Amino acid sequence: MKKIALFACLLLTLSCSQTPPGDPLKPGFDAMNPDSLLTSIKTLASDEFEGRKPGSAGEEKTVDFLEQNFRALALKPGNPDGTFVQKVPLAGTNSKQQGSFTVNGKPLAAAENKDFVAVSTRFVEDTTVKDSDIVFVGYGVVAPEYGWDDYKDVDVKGKTIVMLVNDPQLPDPADPTKLDANMFRGRAMTYYGRWTYKYEIASEKGAAAVLIVHETALAGYGFEVVVSGKAGEMFNIQRPNNNLARVPVEGWMTFDKTAELFKAAGLDLAAAKKDALRKEFRPVPLQGAKASFHITNALRKIDSRNVVAKLEGSDPALKDEYIVYTAHWDHFGRNTELQGDQIMHGALDNASGTAGLLEIARAYSKMSPAPKRSVLFLSVTGEEQGLLGAEYYASNPLYPLKKTVANINMDVLNAWGKTKDLVIVGLGNSTLDDTVTEVLKSRQRVPVGDAEPEKGFYYRSDHFQFAKVGVPALDPEAGIEFIGKPEAYGRQKRDEYTEKIYHKPADKPDPAWDLSGAVEDLRVLFETGYRVAQEVKIPEWKPGNEFKARRDAMMK
Repeated sequence: MKKIALFACLLLTLSCSQTPPGDPLKPGFDAMNPDSLLTSIKTLASDEFEGRKPGSAGEEKTVDFLEQNFRALALKPGNPDGTFVQKVPLAGTNSKQQGSFTVNGKPLAAAENKDFVAVSTRFVEDTTVKDSDIVFVGYGVVAPEYGWDDYKDVDVKGKTIVMLVNDPQLPDPADPTKLDANMFRGRAMTYYGRWTYKYEIASEKGAAAVLIVHETALAGYGFEVVVSGKAGEMFNIQRPNNNLARVPVEGWMTFDKTAELFKAAGLDLAAAKKDALRKEFRPVPLQGAKASFHITNALRKIDSRNVVAKLEGSDPALKDEYIVYTAHWDHFGRNTELQGDQIMHGALDNASGTAGLLEIARAYSKMSPAPKRSVLFLSVTGEEQGLLGAEYYASNPLYPLKKTVANINMDVLNAWGKTKDLVIVGLGNSTLDDTVTEVLKSRQRVPVGDAEPEKGFYYRSDHFQFAKVGVPALDPEAGIEFIGKPEAYGRQKRDEYTEKIYHKPADKPDPAWDLSGAVEDLRVLFETGYRVAQEVKIPEWKPGNEFKARRDAMMK
């Protein structure tokens, strides 16, 4: 009887994880498997692809690889011009930095790429900031909806402004161990906490330079990640003004070195940080403190490429509406300043998501008939440079945004086995989240919100560029409740990835990987997109969402 009971349990377990034979999606589910996923990851993360940096030989190989795979699946070119690419005009700058700090005429020792980094994203050969006054501006945030203005009436034009990373970390009046959910969403980062916003507001205010004070816990990565991200050639979208509206110098400084700078100017950084949590905070000049920078840029302009394939819908009335799956193909190329392995392989980030895009494309190619709405498979460039390929597509869509009903993004797949849950960053933003919840429930799985909302992941990948223009966007991440593993296993793997692998040469295929969980997640995303493609009602932002007004205006 025990053997019979055990066998019955085994059958029940299998029935929960396998697709019923009569399921119309079965051909698509069966087309996805860990072996083909791993093969694609290994190719994209190989030495031959040189870290897949835009404008490199690695880009050429990556674009060719993706186009060949899309052709092999008999998918149509995604660009209406009959090609599989959308050109993305990028301006490259390779900055050589010199920076110095003095307080009352005395130099403060500070080493480039150790204590601070400074670059210029202006498309000019030479940028100089000489003896600029240094001003502490708290978190550097102007948020009228929260009654918050860190600048007040203080003019910071021509000055070097120092600001704290992330949002104001305001304690909950009822429980000081938690953050106030009524201000800057509590623990969850808002866009005001992103470094991109901080450079944007510094530009708007006319600052000469901006230094963000780095703290690993609040940034979500170590200072070495900042350094490696600023190494070598950086890209921006080519703009008619050569990016001259941008703040001349953009940088970061370690917390310890910033504390030294404050101390030399007679201030205490810890006390200043505490004071910055008040709405009444006003910018604080660092008396006698001056900053100087000289940035020289090697310049070039390139046409990078988004790679896009199309599966045409089967319904004459709906085939002109689109579900867009995205994954960025790019990484950081080579870092020649490193000893040993200099290739930033980017196996998980984001060869895995790109390989996942191919798996989902393969699944859709097996469907007969095709879904009612059309499906685009968009592998974008320049994510690591600031979501550039996705930004360019959103500003120059190949198909009308009004007809783009949903975006589903893949950035870093789960490499460590099956999970009971699936993290949905920004869970509850739109009815698209309801659809993925229904799919998970049918598979005896559950959605959970972002495990680390303080790191602002919703603003850190390509889906954000679709959300900004109003398209409901889904941002899934690996679950944290691993089946058959200790409770802390998921958190342990996340921490290991952040500390030892993220944006480092160590991001390579690992023999210890178990991609069965990644395939299960891809099947969920495939079915979610398929349901959206079939349903009459399209996804909508939920009331109160920051992107809803843009969508509502678009759909009128």
